[in-house]
Amino acid sequence: MTDSIKIVIPMAGYGSRMRPLTWSRPKPLLLVAGKTLLDHALDQFATLPGLKNSEYIFIISPNQGDQIQKHMAAAHPNKKVHFIVQEKMQGQSHALHLAEELLHGPFVMAFCDTLIETDLDFLKDEEADGVAWVKPMDDPRRFGVAELNSKGLAVKLIEKPQDFANNLVLVGFYYFRDGQELIRAIREQMRRNTSLKGEYFLADAINIMLERGMKLKVKQTDVWLDAGIPASLLETNRYLLEKGYGTRDTFSGEGVTLIQPVSIASGVVIKNSVIGPNVTVGRNCVIENVILRNSIIDAETSIRDLVIEGSLIGRNAVLQGRAEQFNIGDDADFIR
Repeated sequence: MTDSIKIVIPMAGYGSRMRPLTWSRPKPLLLVAGKTLLDHALDQFATLPGLKNSEYIFIISPNQGDQIQKHMAAAHPNKKVHFIVQEKMQGQSHALHLAEELLHGPFVMAFCDTLIETDLDFLKDEEADGVAWVKPMDDPRRFGVAELNSKGLAVKLIEKPQDFANNLVLVGFYYFRDGQELIRAIREQMRRNTSLKGEYFLADAINIMLERGMKLKVKQTDVWLDAGIPASLLETNRYLLEKGYGTRDTFSGEGVTLIQPVSIASGVVIKNSVIGPNVTVGRNCVIENVILRNSIIDAETSIRDLVIEGSLIGRNAVLQGRAEQFNIGDDADFIR
């Protein structure tokens, strides 16, 4: 194996299921458990062999990708990142094909709206052509699964199986020993026009590699967190807070009760309020006379005289009134 493994994260999607929050910023920059989804995604690679020498390849959108670039420059200035713009949303394989000039040698690929827990150290000695991470599920029919042979190697990836014979669900985390082998398979996929509704899916390219003799191992993970819709983002926030992520310093304020786990960023003012459990509050928020549970409040937001539960509230919002459940984007006003 080479001294370093590249890290590829496609993130050019519209994030339509997370609107209105994603009208004004890309989904990877949504706040969860004290930092952005993208920052949590990068944490997954902490055990990657040769990480300090790894290069990052981000496939970004043309309209909000500049925010990703600014975030990386500010939060991760020492990381070497290549930004590839995907002008048209034509699927995962198309996104990777755009980065073909950079995909030489081994790389790992993940999506930033799904998080897993795994130890990547084994890759320093891995001899297989690839590894696909999977999670056993009682009902796999809504997902893609890996069909294995008697030796435990994947022989086919199946999208939305009709039965329960294969329950090893693909979690969207992969290792490829040779990036150019994948690129050749993607070219064949495009030649065959193996697509769905105009999008080229990675599983179809991997199936072509399997046809050509690819040795694909599977590795199970017990933790697979989804952050693609509001309810699952809140569940991911809860899990990460319980695991100790976020700012856990004791907060003291007039008439303030904290019910852990909570994460409260710097510059926050809280008065006469009950905060928690499972609450993330971004920097410089003002919260007065509020009961706040199971919610994410992003930076610079002001909330007064409310009971809020199970809500996502964007940056620079102003809320005042009575008990509600919210999914509010940036710069919104809500006053009763």
